[in-house]
Amino acid sequence: MDFFWQQLTLSSLPLKQYITSSYLHRVLVGLVSSWRQTSILLRWGDAIAVALLSIVYILAPFVSNGLIGLLLIACVGFWLLLTASDEPANTNATGITPIHILVFFYWGIATVATSLSPVKKAAFAGWTKLTLYLLLFALCARLLKSSRIRSWLITVFLHVSLIVSVNGLRQWFFGAKALATWVDPESSLSKTTRIYSYLGNPNLLAGYILPAVILSFIAIFAWRSRFTKALALTMFIVNSACLVLTFSRGGWIGLVVSLLVLLVLLVYWWSIDMAPFWRTWSLPILLGSLAIVSALAILFVPPVRDRVLSIFAGRGDSSNNFRINVWMAAIEMIKDRPVIGIGPGNSAFNKIYPLYQRPNFTALSAYSVFLEVAVETGLIGFFCFIWLLVVTFNSGLVQLRRLRLQRNVEGLWLVAGIAVLAGMLGHGLVDTVWYRPQVNTIWWLMVGLVASYWKPLSKAQMNQINSPSPQPTAN
Repeated sequence: MDFFWQQLTLSSLPLKQYITSSYLHRVLVGLVSSWRQTSILLRWGDAIAVALLSIVYILAPFVSNGLIGLLLIACVGFWLLLTASDEPANTNATGITPIHILVFFYWGIATVATSLSPVKKAAFAGWTKLTLYLLLFALCARLLKSSRIRSWLITVFLHVSLIVSVNGLRQWFFGAKALATWVDPESSLSKTTRIYSYLGNPNLLAGYILPAVILSFIAIFAWRSRFTKALALTMFIVNSACLVLTFSRGGWIGLVVSLLVLLVLLVYWWSIDMAPFWRTWSLPILLGSLAIVSALAILFVPPVRDRVLSIFAGRGDSSNNFRINVWMAAIEMIKDRPVIGIGPGNSAFNKIYPLYQRPNFTALSAYSVFLEVAVETGLIGFFCFIWLLVVTFNSGLVQLRRLRLQRNVEGLWLVAGIAVLAGMLGHGLVDTVWYRPQVNTIWWLMVGLVASYWKPLSKAQMNQINSPSPQPTAN
């Protein structure tokens, strides 16, 4: 069973041999390596790449999707330049990991789906966007190997998200005009303000702020000075309040999933130094406290109670009814093209969906990330996507065990990355804000964060990590 799991998660894949024998690696890497020795620009290559990434995450909540796309093109172009100028003999330069392999497989399936799409022109537009996001992941995974760059980019994102959250809270206190019908007009919440800050949609705001909640919580422990810890605590409180006040049920689901994963991983992280009593009871106490706080909020805060209960109202809630109808239509689309789908992107979806939609239930997407993946790339792409998630989470957990034994505080950011990915998938079960560039760029940043920690481990190291009573190692 252990052998099967290692094969499934590519844990035992001989990547060094694979890379050195890869034709694509030989063609792309080192193509202009001689230029790097004399180029002033490439001497500062990583710094320029970090600056480009920083601009993306600074501007994303405030600018149009088109401008974000242009910035992504600049990032991808510079990644290609860096990769082409790497030394061919340095197989670690590009930082290829099992996650990269699955990302490439998924891109290949999406490429086939595009070529076989009944709406090839629309699918090609979606394929172009997907390619930009996947290459953004490659750039993030490369740069985030540096703890200084990792800290810088997380800090940039947290400061920008704080500005976004403060503006959202301002809308709560001073009012904000609803730009769309986000609540059932017959419900008791019909006149409740749902904040959206600069993003124009409360569900999109929730998807954007969710990673900031988790990262700011981890920053309380990872940042060192009292001032930065106080700043992180402030960020956590403001971001959490902002997410709650979006009244996004998908965002709340994602938050609960993130917090559950976060608490489990933090207890595991600190349990190595805990007394036997706390090692046994800390997790039940924390989970019980979270359950009590949630129950009290549902019982004594009417807007929260009404919004939570609406999740279970079935078709009795207009938003639920809308999503159910869209989901049923999406399932019919999958049944008609089950193998390879209709091609990636919302443009392809918008061309095909009207043929299946229920009357008066127009939609821009499947309102579920998992259904959307199956619609776009068929069951082949869906299972590859699930495989990618399995490999990503397994890689993160294996490296987390390694860093825990080393008492390496950088492992806390890995905890955050895993929790954020789990929460974003929880939100993605019932919504597709994941596909908006403001959120999708963060998703691939987090996947890149997890990939950046990957290191090949020997059998002895794996045995030590998996030992019931592992012994700490020197940092």
